[in-house]
Amino acid sequence: MNLVLETTLKLGFQSVHPPAKAPHEVHTPDLATARRLVETLDRLGFDSFWAGDHVVFPMPIMDPLVQLAQAAAFSARLTFGTCVYLLPLRHPFGVAKQVGTLDLMTGGRLIFGVGVGGEFPIEYAACGVPMAERGARLTESIAVLRKLWSGGPVAHDGRFFPFAENHMRPPPARPGGPPIWCGGRSDAALRRAGRIADGWMSYVVTPEMYETALAKIARSAAEAKRADSPFGTGHLLYVRLDKDRALALAYAAEMLSTRYGMDFRKPAERYCVLGTAEQVAERIRAYHAAGVRHVVLDLLATEDALLDQTERFAADVRPLLADLM
Repeated sequence: MNLVLETTLKLGFQSVHPPAKAPHEVHTPDLATARRLVETLDRLGFDSFWAGDHVVFPMPIMDPLVQLAQAAAFSARLTFGTCVYLLPLRHPFGVAKQVGTLDLMTGGRLIFGVGVGGEFPIEYAACGVPMAERGARLTESIAVLRKLWSGGPVAHDGRFFPFAENHMRPPPARPGGPPIWCGGRSDAALRRAGRIADGWMSYVVTPEMYETALAKIARSAAEAKRADSPFGTGHLLYVRLDKDRALALAYAAEMLSTRYGMDFRKPAERYCVLGTAEQVAERIRAYHAAGVRHVVLDLLATEDALLDQTERFAADVRPLLADLM
């Protein structure tokens, strides 16, 4: 059974913490840079602005909810999203208040992407959360969020987060709260997305892998009798525009190896979108054909070159995708 997908392609931007001038150089963020980036995305007609999440990471990374709240002050048009928020590391009651407030602040222009992470076990140790419980905690947390966002008095009798009757006010901008998109590539994560999520956000998958995963999600949604509901589909895409693919690959491998603290050359070769505007557009078309409707761009560049990559993408790549938008 097919999922009900959006019809047009949307282009978003993933906010990262880019190094200042070289891949290994640490940079401190500032308000002027954040404003300039969001206002540039707004001016160039991008659809959304996203922020990732880690508590412990090889490179500096900011809190996504605080970052999106700041960004929301600079744009009255963009949609905002987390890509993805590691919900099992937190108690969902406090998250419900923060995210519900952010939904109000943005006038209902928020997508709450969540996932379990696990690439860095030290995060779970630091937060006192057993990694073996991360999937179960995520599933229960989503139920808690939806209860608290319902607008009325609710109680919860769960394994991890039981609470007596409470009434969280004010409710989010949208009835029931913002849409919740689940990340993850495992079969368990895909089943969860089909069973209880409003969408799926992936990364480091090929178009072929995406299409296969989406079919698994559709089967799970059908089993839960919810396959006829609208379903969001997103993909975080590492992109580097350059004179040719070889130059783009060398740059992407160096930058991502630094970011993740591991040799990323083989994953970069397989999963990144690299090269000329035509090569980049062709690969994005393949993801769209596989079912992706929200492409979230992680443009690989140092801070001093990030706006140039953004302008180049808008000027050279987006026109090649106009018929999909």
